[in-house]
Amino acid sequence: MPLGTQLAPQLPYLRRYARALCGNQAAGDALVVTLLEAALADPALRASLQGGRIALYRTLGQVWNQMNQGATTLPEGTAEKAAQLRLSRITPLSRQALLLTTVEDFTVDQAAEILDVSQDEAQQLVASALSDIARDAATDVLIIEDEPLIAMQLEDIVKSQGHRVCATAATRTQAVEAIATNRPGLVLADIQLADGSSGVDAVDDIHAVIDVPVIFITAYPERLLTGDRLEPTWLVTKPFREASVTTAMAQALFFREPEPLKVAEG
Repeated sequence: MPLGTQLAPQLPYLRRYARALCGNQAAGDALVVTLLEAALADPALRASLQGGRIALYRTLGQVWNQMNQGATTLPEGTAEKAAQLRLSRITPLSRQALLLTTVEDFTVDQAAEILDVSQDEAQQLVASALSDIARDAATDVLIIEDEPLIAMQLEDIVKSQGHRVCATAATRTQAVEAIATNRPGLVLADIQLADGSSGVDAVDDIHAVIDVPVIFITAYPERLLTGDRLEPTWLVTKPFREASVTTAMAQALFFREPEPLKVAEG
């Protein structure tokens, strides 16, 4: 079977993983392209990618680690640059272990195989990453979700991480109305809303007013990860696990632009 045919079903999820590693769509997609170009030029590497999902993620991680040897240098004027100091406190292996075992749903054993470490080391890497990322300040969160039980579950997750729920919305109109009186630091958004409106459109409306990181939550992630247009960096698949949501929140806040300093009057 041609390599392209084997990889096609995995590419949406590989792009999701790469984007989370890099912090944005462009850099993550470029990482995947680098991997594929290297595979075309190297028969041994191309053969290794035929070993299944674990081999694919292991090879991508190796390419990413090679590209991030030494100090991480990020472009000026971006959210990634704002996260420079935070990045220096989290090792590449810790970030990979956390994403592999939560967002990508690998077991600790599988993550250990991907990272070429022991199971105990993989567990320690996950714990270290969670501890480091948890240092981010609490923020206000807008939840856009039309199913009450799921909205309540998301509220509990948000609060358990020390954040505040500033509003919930079940429709595009409610979401737009919510930001008229609130300025969330993070948005959790479903795709299909109660009145048939789109969470994607609601987020577009919000972004016309404020620049805020968004985590999309959907049962059909492959529909948003085609690589053909501007796509979400942060994406959680339904039915979700609490760890997947908390990790996505930590990652999104990790790369957010810092809020401007407020100068006291008087």
